[in-house]
Amino acid sequence: MSATSSESFMHGQRLMLIFLVALCIVVACVLSTETTMPTQNMSNKERAELREEARDMFYHAYNAYMQNAYPADELMPLSCKGRYRGVTPSRGDMDDILGNFSMTLVDTLDTLVLLGDFTEFEHAVKLVIRDVQFDSDIIVSVFETNIRMVGGLLSAHILAEYLQKHADTMHWYKGELLEMSRELGYRLLPAFNTSTGIPHARVNLRLGMKDPMLKKSRETCTACAGTILLEFAALSRLTGDPIFEVRAHAAMDALWKLRHRGSDLMGTVLNVHSGDWVRRDSGVGAGIDSYYEYLFKSYVLLGDDKYLARFNRHYNAVMKYVSEGPMLLDVLMHRPHAKSKNFMDSLLAFWPGLQVLSGDLKPAVQTHEMLYQVMQMHTFIPEAFTVDFQIHWGQHPLRPEFIESTYFLYRATGDHHYLQVGKKALKTLQQYAKVSCGYAAVNDVRTGKHEDRMDSFVLSETIKYLFLLFSDPQDLIINVDEFVFTTEAHLLPLSIAQLGNATFSFRQTDEHNVLDFMRTCPSSNRLFPEKVRKPLRNFITGSCPRTTAGKRLSALDFQASNADHLRAVYDMGITMVSVGDRSQGKAKSHEEGEMGLQFMQEMLELTKMQSINQLAQLQAVAYATDENPQDWIALMAGPSHFSPELTGDQFVQGDVILAKPLRACDESLENAEEAKGKVLVAERGDCTFVSKARLAQKVGAAALIVCDNVPGSSGETQPMFAMSGDGKDDVLIPVVFMYSVEFGKLSAVMQRRKQPLRVRVMQMVEFKRWQLAKEQRQNQTASVAQKPDKEL
Repeated sequence: MSATSSESFMHGQRLMLIFLVALCIVVACVLSTETTMPTQNMSNKERAELREEARDMFYHAYNAYMQNAYPADELMPLSCKGRYRGVTPSRGDMDDILGNFSMTLVDTLDTLVLLGDFTEFEHAVKLVIRDVQFDSDIIVSVFETNIRMVGGLLSAHILAEYLQKHADTMHWYKGELLEMSRELGYRLLPAFNTSTGIPHARVNLRLGMKDPMLKKSRETCTACAGTILLEFAALSRLTGDPIFEVRAHAAMDALWKLRHRGSDLMGTVLNVHSGDWVRRDSGVGAGIDSYYEYLFKSYVLLGDDKYLARFNRHYNAVMKYVSEGPMLLDVLMHRPHAKSKNFMDSLLAFWPGLQVLSGDLKPAVQTHEMLYQVMQMHTFIPEAFTVDFQIHWGQHPLRPEFIESTYFLYRATGDHHYLQVGKKALKTLQQYAKVSCGYAAVNDVRTGKHEDRMDSFVLSETIKYLFLLFSDPQDLIINVDEFVFTTEAHLLPLSIAQLGNATFSFRQTDEHNVLDFMRTCPSSNRLFPEKVRKPLRNFITGSCPRTTAGKRLSALDFQASNADHLRAVYDMGITMVSVGDRSQGKAKSHEEGEMGLQFMQEMLELTKMQSINQLAQLQAVAYATDENPQDWIALMAGPSHFSPELTGDQFVQGDVILAKPLRACDESLENAEEAKGKVLVAERGDCTFVSKARLAQKVGAAALIVCDNVPGSSGETQPMFAMSGDGKDDVLIPVVFMYSVEFGKLSAVMQRRKQPLRVRVMQMVEFKRWQLAKEQRQNQTASVAQKPDKEL
């Protein structure tokens, strides 16, 4: 194919993509008008009033920043002053977002254009050109600096040139912001000098990776490394300098190769030098969220099919393993049927918006409805909440993700329910977050206590999406459908794909099949959106209407967290009893009663199997009692995935010794010589389980016991889990985990004994057999002793 015909073909594909996206939205809008109309339609007058209220919110926060904080990176709304790196008391790693480069103003520039405030935009651009510089001896986050600063500068540059052409203003502007973004991009590039091509998490703006503080830098998160391409591709194509896009593509390619080939899932933290996973939790929230977002949006912005294929592979895996109805629960990437957390974090609220963009509306509506109920329950969506919707982490930094998803759902469906949701979010911010000097983050949603913090994303995303939600697209100065929103809500035009660096088709490789490239529109089963929300209306309170299913629910498939399963079990006449609950289930029919009996029989058999399997995996730390050396006691312990499994009559025996320091995260132990041949004890925390195990093995310990660092934890009340490793099989000593209560008993015996306590690490089931055999021998001996002598 000639170059001309190739370009024509790609242009045709591009038009087809835009047509398909538009068709998806049209289909969704038609469907939403045909279904039952929402009960509370919002009038044009009220919508306009809310749009203006959102505008007032922006200026309340923006003016507070400009008058009290500029040129600082952030406004401290309670102190009513600016937050400067190295001047304001440090908040630890949180301050890596700060670079003393007026971040809030740069992050906010394009919002001024959307508001139609060209005069203030021009003034702000002049301030940035005059005051902002990057030659500072400061370590910054590569991820945050890219999405907030590089993205903010690029978007403002694009819009400045747009205004020159369409608003006859800013004719003095000569591309200064683009040159600033190029300079900043070059200052981030040293972070990409790794053996894998995956960038370091942090870099020094002046010294690159030569800063002594970065010598031990080796870990980054999946989202940190995978949220670069949109900005770097735009930077390359606007400047003609390909290095940025080349490095960003290489990072994405390296991440793709690290997926688990069996599950197609990604972990959350990895080593940038070796590519080994440090944390194998896989979900859609913190640490991984925007990686998925940038896969899909890279396809939309750049037209490269391989990113659509990769997104679809990951998306199918997430919906198979992570999705639990409307909930999204982290699993282990290498054991995707095993949940790794019992809570969800608020960052996953972006997911429904991404589902809308990819055309999968039904689960988007469901998850959004669940999140809305969490918000109504706690006023704000807490930073993390448990599977029963209680607060896990109570902070709320005024995040935008839920409002972002609300905006995209409204654009796709036209359902006024989402305007009402947006109104609720807006009024909540006004009532509980507004202070005299801007908007303050909420330190604890239970008490409403404020935190002296207003992140730049409050202006660049949270209020921007509220303004867009209540605005008619035709009233905006730009057509937002011709732009892609980055993860920081900066605007990059679809026309960037036409600027060099031609993409290629990925369909011929062996890694993908035709299903990976499927583009889908919303289903036409007339469920959107009210009929999807209705069964979930009381999801959190546990009284969902039943969704009729044709297939009988089996005990093996039953999930206590699934509302449909609970309702189906109740309809079979089976009561799930909790404390204080005296309700009883009654079978709706004879057939369902028989199904209930069959279900309970299966459940009994399943319980027996699970008990046997759990006992087989359970480990024991056994020791002789004080009273009788022949009598032994075993304490419950959990296994690990990275150490040898003790099976049958195998065991390891040795004196117990505490590691010094107790966390065992340093390169060596103070008592390394004493630990040789002993059973070493190390406390959980500061480093990974497998790191502690490798150190214990290095000093010659016979086994390692990791004790919990959470006071009061117990295997009697909490499920025992298996410790995860990093994929390497280099630990050759047994490693077990003990909760605090169990280890407390062991510790008490250690303190009582004058001599070192000798323990035996073994399988719990083997200890039970050993104990049973000993009791049988003792009983036989006793019975023989009681027999009378034979008569002579």
